[in-house]
Amino acid sequence: MSPARHRIDLACGYLLHHRPWRDTSRILEVLTREHGRFTLFARGVRGPGAKLAPVLQPFQPLLLSWSGRGEAPTLTGAERAEQCAPLPPACLLAAFYLNELLIRLTTRHDPHPELFDHYHEALARLRAGAPLEPVLRIFEKRLLQGLGYGLDLTTEARSGKRIEADEYYHFRAGKGLMPARAGAGSALAGRSLLDLAGESLTGARALDDARRVLQAALAACLEGRPLATRGVARTVAKSMMRKAAR
Repeated sequence: MSPARHRIDLACGYLLHHRPWRDTSRILEVLTREHGRFTLFARGVRGPGAKLAPVLQPFQPLLLSWSGRGEAPTLTGAERAEQCAPLPPACLLAAFYLNELLIRLTTRHDPHPELFDHYHEALARLRAGAPLEPVLRIFEKRLLQGLGYGLDLTTEARSGKRIEADEYYHFRAGKGLMPARAGAGSALAGRSLLDLAGESLTGARALDDARRVLQAALAACLEGRPLATRGVARTVAKSMMRKAAR
């Protein structure tokens, strides 16, 4: 007996990634609020006469409809959920980084409505011109929490003592925060950790410490697999440095 055919109409979602399929179609990787992340086959969406081509763009809130059996149904319709300005060009690589994190770390067909809302909020803040680094760090923190890998940023791992703003700490993925000497090169400021816990990152030290903690935590979740967008960012940074040196 074949599995039942399901039809979903006008589900809130985002396009995370797409690749060509056959002559005029695409395979879409989408994130939806109520159905999680999964693959959709989109027929006839490439080419000069494709009506949905302008709609199926990343970073734009969509209303998606699909039908089919199994884990990769067929797209039956798509429309803009709201009219949003495009992201500033300076934010595009960062936004693709968010997409890559979602693709690499979320499980297919496992809904996380709050994580969808955090992604929606991060894009809205980038679109509104918010400082890039705090937006990324806060999303990374919320992503880890939503996936069950939340960081305890307010207590020491072994002793359970409260993190003190004027003290210094080391972070060990899978273990947590441990006391460190103030002069240790990799030490994290307690004030930075508390700022990250409260999602209030304003100073350069707080942002740098937050980046190092979250990068270590994400690396453990990724099990050493590199992120393509980080490699692109490093290449762009090196190119800019070479141009500046001329």
